[in-house]
Amino acid sequence: YSDNGGSCVEWAPHTATTTGLVPVRDSKNTTGPVLSIPAAAFSAFVTGVKSGEL
Repeated sequence: YSDNGGSCVEWAPHTATTTGLVPVRDSKNTTGPVLSIPAAAFSAFVTGVKSGEL
């Protein structure tokens, strides 16, 4: 959740342990499409954002 005017995404990292995928969706469209991202790729993305690389 971000308090920046509605540009939010939801992700469910707990599913990665059983599926190897992290589902990501638009928080305003809970019945809309879900991107299923491989856990390792999602982890690399988060690391890149935190480090300022991305």
